[in-house]
Amino acid sequence: MAQTQLVSLTSNLQLLVRIEEAAKQLENASPHKILEWAFAEFAEGITIATGFGAEGAALIDIAAQVNPQLDVFFLDTDFLFAETYELRRRIEERYQIEIRAFKTAITPEVQEQFYGESLWTRDPDLCCRLRKIEPLQEALQGRKAWVTAIRREQTAARANAQAAEWDKRWNLVKVNPLAFWSKQQVWRHIFQNQVPYNPLHNQGYLSIGCTHCTRAVNVGEDERAGRWAGFTKTECGLHA
Repeated sequence: MAQTQLVSLTSNLQLLVRIEEAAKQLENASPHKILEWAFAEFAEGITIATGFGAEGAALIDIAAQVNPQLDVFFLDTDFLFAETYELRRRIEERYQIEIRAFKTAITPEVQEQFYGESLWTRDPDLCCRLRKIEPLQEALQGRKAWVTAIRREQTAARANAQAAEWDKRWNLVKVNPLAFWSKQQVWRHIFQNQVPYNPLHNQGYLSIGCTHCTRAVNVGEDERAGRWAGFTKTECGLHA
């Protein structure tokens, strides 16, 4: 038993060292370069998460250029915009992939019965935990790495994101190909490559989540000001 634990510990330490070295080598690398490394390193053990925002759409397009055989998933909270579900269909059709949905077994009706009406107006953290964080655990089960579309400049919590890093919460590697990109670079890629994107972006929705917790952003506001308006909350908890 002790020998098995020692082998496991040694293997984990070696992985951590490899990831740390990769992060240094990939600092300020292009998303293409980061994804090439990730697909080569983790092969079928890697999956891509998308929330169908502008970054997510750009990420899928870049990833498809590197490896057309993508494994992509999203967290279906049951409260997404109709435009978001339609974008899923358009992306699947464009890249000939299936974007797998993971969701809680707790229906909106059951949630209201147990936690009261409009939980998101009283305890958005709990609502996110039930409808996003717990399903994410299932989505990442058995995976070696997951790819996200977060960027350093989005929030303070993401400011130190690395191209590759150990995700302590989920006990696997987290790859962030767009970490070094600006919002302008994301949209430049979308327009130049005619990438499908959510039409709500054209109506002032700079960051799009659930219908109840997302509003259009006013001129001069932070790009994530439309998420959980009225709360200090800026993250759903997936990237904490």
